Amino acid sequence: MSEQSTGSNVEIDWEQARAANRCNWDDRAALHERSYGIDAYDDPAYVSDVVEDDLPVLLHHIGVDSLAGLDVCHLQCHIGTDTISLARAGARMTGVDLSPASLEVARRLAARTDTEVTWVESDVLDARAAVSGDVDVVYTSIGAICWLGDLHRWARQVASLLRPGGVFYLRDGHPMLYTLDEHQPDLRLRYRYFPDGRATRWDDYGTYVGEGRVAHPTTYEWPHPLSEVVGALLDAGLVLERLDEGRTLPWRFMPRMTEVAPGRYAFPEGERDLVPCTFTIVARAR
Repeated sequence: MSEQSTGSNVEIDWEQARAANRCNWDDRAALHERSYGIDAYDDPAYVSDVVEDDLPVLLHHIGVDSLAGLDVCHLQCHIGTDTISLARAGARMTGVDLSPASLEVARRLAARTDTEVTWVESDVLDARAAVSGDVDVVYTSIGAICWLGDLHRWARQVASLLRPGGVFYLRDGHPMLYTLDEHQPDLRLRYRYFPDGRATRWDDYGTYVGEGRVAHPTTYEWPHPLSEVVGALLDAGLVLERLDEGRTLPWRFMPRMTEVAPGRYAFPEGERDLVPCTFTIVARAR
């Protein structure tokens, strides 16, 4: 098996795919604990670049100056850096992830920084059964929904977690971006934009940040066009309030991307209007 393989389309049972992905994310947890720069969180005022960008938009839609006193559930929280950042904005936080190793790192970081967070191990597609009580905000961010095979089930979980009038916030990598071959020297389409029921299998011993090798390189992802994401949320009964597309990413998707601000990457100047890098959705429970 090579260090990295291009994606191949496969039929696979969700339970099997989820188990493979969980093993991979368990492996990544230790690597990311070393490479996420978590020493920065020793400063009680520090928040992640992701939350620094997301928080003003989220607060605008909630109509408040801070998250103080609000119950917030962070789905697919990984090692908790964004979860702890939201807690520092005043929220009562619950972090949900399927990887026990990731949650162990999150617990250590929360203890180290004296941050109170409730950590819940659960498949996000079963989140409502695992999280007690309705919340004011459900938050999901970069690199999340590509790991889910059934967006309609996901959207129903989101809707069922929210109190009436509660807000769902999602910022993720743009599905158009994910059609590009990240190893090419130019912008070249390679992967599906539209779903066909199959997953994309990857065999990659590396990870997206830092050095080291995972013991379980096989993962499965699913393409989700914007129409599917929006449609799933609408079908779950949520009301769409915002849909934006962005030109920067919080990681270097392709080697040719440049760091335009700390922790923010973009295509070369002449190409930034060609391909969206992220999308943001804000929706509200009825």
